[in-house]
Amino acid sequence: MEADPSSRMLDAGFRDLYELDFQGARVQFLAYENARPEDPLGKAAEAASYLYEEFNKKGVFTSEFFLDDAKLLGGVDGKPSENRNDAFLHANQQAREIAAQILHANSRDARGLLVVTLTDGMESDYEALIEKKQLASLSLVRQAEREATTLLEVDPEAQDAYLAMGAGNYIIGCLPAYKRAFLWFGGLHGDRQRGMEQMKMAAENGHYLRPFAKILLALAYERERQPDHARQLLAELANEFPANPLYARELALVDRRNSVKQ
Repeated sequence: MEADPSSRMLDAGFRDLYELDFQGARVQFLAYENARPEDPLGKAAEAASYLYEEFNKKGVFTSEFFLDDAKLLGGVDGKPSENRNDAFLHANQQAREIAAQILHANSRDARGLLVVTLTDGMESDYEALIEKKQLASLSLVRQAEREATTLLEVDPEAQDAYLAMGAGNYIIGCLPAYKRAFLWFGGLHGDRQRGMEQMKMAAENGHYLRPFAKILLALAYERERQPDHARQLLAELANEFPANPLYARELALVDRRNSVKQ
């Protein structure tokens, strides 16, 4: 039997997203929502398009941002009220509500678990980097980790889930020791190496979030002074998404920094 043809809309939308064609991505995602209104992944994908666009506009996916502790751990420039993205918050909440109805009927439904993992993971990133509410974001990190763990028990192939776990583990692991000690008592340990291993799983085996995991992992490799690993991932992204100038630019920057050190 042929796979549901509407699933191609999601794949096309995520490809547009990683080519930085945000409006084109939303056309595909909205078409999927109309075709499959019962599936919360369409609404979660729409939310992802707003968040990815905001992060791109604020330079989150650049080495200038990721290698700067003040930015990575303190959030984007500007006041939270200036950066607020109501479109993201609304779409993300709608996705969460549809998924909650599915999980109410079956707490181990893979699609529902994937969507709550994604929505909580995205909102934790939004609160930490846009709203600059780090403590509030950490409770969502913990929640997304629990959901991702359950999802992977139900469906080991759903390896996009590793991104939510890995990004949280890595960023918490980058915090100063005194802050990590405070979080330890709240049940959040953070582990940079484990976070990178989890992001690698998503970068190698994820589906919708594979390129997202790749750019985050490449930037993490740069922070960890592993430029060869970063270069490999950036070269793969630049080749796969030639219309996205970010990947080619970051590839050139890692080569330039590496040549200066040599």
